[in-house]
Formats: sequence, C-alpha cells, structure tokens
Amino acid sequence: MQIVRTVGELRHWSREARRGGRSVGLVPTMGALHDGHLSLVRAARAACDAVAVSIFVNPTQFGPNEDFALYPRTFEADCALLADTGVDVVFAPAPVEMYPAGSATFVDVEGLSGRLDGASRPGHFRGVATVVARLFIAAEPDRAFFGQKDAAQVAVLRRMTADLGLPVEVVVCPIVREADGLAMSSRNRYLSAEERGQALALSRALEAAQALYGGGERRAAKLVEAARRVFAGEPEVRVDYIAAVDWATLEPVELAGPGTLFAVAAYVGNTRLIDNCIL
Repeated sequence: MQIVRTVGELRHWSREARRGGRSVGLVPTMGALHDGHLSLVRAARAACDAVAVSIFVNPTQFGPNEDFALYPRTFEADCALLADTGVDVVFAPAPVEMYPAGSATFVDVEGLSGRLDGASRPGHFRGVATVVARLFIAAEPDRAFFGQKDAAQVAVLRRMTADLGLPVEVVVCPIVREADGLAMSSRNRYLSAEERGQALALSRALEAAQALYGGGERRAAKLVEAARRVFAGEPEVRVDYIAAVDWATLEPVELAGPGTLFAVAAYVGNTRLIDNCIL
C-alpha cells in the first residue's frame, strides 16, 4: 500500500492504473476510520481493480464554532486498518496541497446546499462539494463510494457530479450500525457512556417512523410526529431536524412513498449526530 501526499502523485497512480486497463475506485474520508468506512473500501475493492482512499480533514466544511481542531486524527491507526483491506493507495495531502495559497474557487450547489444539514451548518456543503470536486479531479476515478448515513451530502454530490459532467459514478453504500442500532460515526467517540445510551434515540426514532409507514401511514407529518415522540423520551437530546424529503432534491414531501428519505439530526451533549432511512 502506497501513501502519497501530492495531487500529482495521485493522478500519476490513477492514470497508470487506467493505462493498464484497470478501473479506479475512490473512497473519500476524513480519517478516524471505523467499520462503516471499511465497508466502503470493501465495496470499492469488489467493484474496481484499483482503489484509493483519501484521508483529509477538510477545513472548509467546518463552521467557525465547530470541531475542526478537535476532530479525531488517527492516521497511523487508519493506515494499519487499510493495509489489510487491499487498498492500493492512501492519499493524505496537507491542507496547502488541496487549497494552494490564493485559492479562490469554490463549488456551491445552490438550493440543495441550504437544506437539512446545510440549513444547520451554513457553508458546510460548499466545503464538501469543493473538496470532493478537487478529489475527483486529482484521482480521476471511475467510481467514488459514499455512505448512506451522509444522505444529504450524497444528494449534493450527485447533483454536482451531474451538473459538472464529471465522468464519475457516485456509489452509495448502506449504513453500518453498531449491534444496538447506533449508526457508526467518527464522532461517536466524543460520547460519554451516558450519552452513548441517549444517542440511540436517533435510530429508535427512525424505527418508529418506519413502523408507522409499514402500517400504511403515508402522511409525512404523522411520521415526523412519531419520531418526535421518541425524542421526547430523551429530554437531554436536542433535536436539530426531523424530515421526510425527496432524496434527489431534499425538499419536504407531504406524502411519503417508496424511496422517501426520512432523516434526523440531533445534539447528544455537544455532539451532533445524523441518521436516516429510506422508506
């Protein structure tokens, strides 16, 4: 497994792979890897001949009062995990490599970037779209792999990729959960033991909405109400949003149907967590 630090090195590796007739897969991450990330790597390994994983804590997707400085950085442990998965290249650039001095170009997917997490974290999806566009340009992958847990991000990146005509297939992989239902996240390590139990309100809220939908209820307001009742049982958990939306546009729907995205976000202590399901 190679570790490369520059765009030029990554692009050279990718072009050599494709020159040899191999397809290239990219798994963008911010590190602090867990089994959810590794499931993306396994999917990339199964679908592509050569696989690169990027590890870059992207400063432009963090707000001024968010956890950029505290975000877990576990590069050596991450590389040890990846070494056993068949990854060919780890791309670990310095910030100046991704954002050279004087950089003034950003990617903003209008409309979508202001919905769900974008409404709570202004500028977040601008930073995400910009760094992923830069990664796509650097790696020139055939496919890029993302987790469904970041469903709003997926919607933004699908639109960006289509609008810019980038020749990359965005592949979405299922959410990976702990045995008790908590969606795996690098931020779970922020939680105390007590908060870890409270965080299960997110997955239980989704289960409540799914059960109601499975029983025939289609009114989005009723599904949201069912989820809100679950959160009411955990008063220490502060709800950010509960929403039933069209996954392509992130616009609210009045009536849910197959493929509707039901998404929640909440603060458990000081940690903001997200989760979702596809009805």
